[in-house]
Amino acid sequence: MKLHKESKGTIIVASLAFALVAVLSIYFLKNLSLIIVIPLLIIYGLVFWFFRVPKRDIQDHTENVIAPVDGKVVMIKEVFEDELLQTKVIQVSIFMSPLNVHICRYPVSGEVMYKKYHPGKYLVAWHEKSSTENERTTVAIKSLTNHNVVFRQIAGYVARRIVFYCNEGDSAKAGHEFGFIKFGSRMDVFLPLDTEIICKIGDKTKGGIDVIAKMKD
Repeated sequence: MKLHKESKGTIIVASLAFALVAVLSIYFLKNLSLIIVIPLLIIYGLVFWFFRVPKRDIQDHTENVIAPVDGKVVMIKEVFEDELLQTKVIQVSIFMSPLNVHICRYPVSGEVMYKKYHPGKYLVAWHEKSSTENERTTVAIKSLTNHNVVFRQIAGYVARRIVFYCNEGDSAKAGHEFGFIKFGSRMDVFLPLDTEIICKIGDKTKGGIDVIAKMKD
């Protein structure tokens, strides 16, 4: 199983902690040590599972808006995007549980025109105000269909680390990685009002594969 590059520090710490607790448990608890070691082994395995990098066949897209993450669609609504676009748009929000793949992908192809990191709170990721009050990043792309598409990585109550690798002027390809969020979070995508929304609330998405909307050329 291939692991994401963001796993290195976490796995080192988890390995040291697991080894220390296992040795102490075996030394002090003897035959009862399995009561502690087995649950810890399961948690240790879940750390590796969280950082997995699945192999996916990413296609080329022009009009399609691709799910930027694995997760569940929890919101589709008209909102006013006041950070960059200063206009009404359609917001599609996808919630990621700790068990989902947490690679963040470009939802559309085009050119990165804006990026910004915002410090903030750690409200639960499904809270409506988390989009504007939580720690988050904002990225905007001028799409191949000549639309401005904004999307945000949002930290949740558990997620405390957001990374994004894109820079202004970079070429973006829908479905390809631009960042990562550790341990539960949300992605918001802000699309033009005339966008055809394909997904619906409750849908499970596979990042880089599923089409969630189509923009007019």
